Amino acid sequence: MSLNIKNEHVHELARQAAQVTGKSQTGAIQEALESLLASYGADPVQSRTRHKVDAARRIAEAYRSDPGNPRPPILNVEDLYEDATGLPR
Repeated sequence: MSLNIKNEHVHELARQAAQVTGKSQTGAIQEALESLLASYGADPVQSRTRHKVDAARRIAEAYRSDPGNPRPPILNVEDLYEDATGLPR
């Protein structure tokens, strides 16, 4: 992945932020952007977690709604593992 910023002022701000924080320019920019998003009420950590939870829910719903699935539905965490071996199903 790459980001090509063609603005000398922004480059200078990144250098200053890195120097003041002791982080790399990338680390300083990441912290600044996360702070900016949080100030607008868009917490990136919660957003990533929400996407993962939503994906897990979609998978679980597809699993439960498949009438051709010969396995019993997963209702508890214990349902993810075989009783005899303890290995994942």
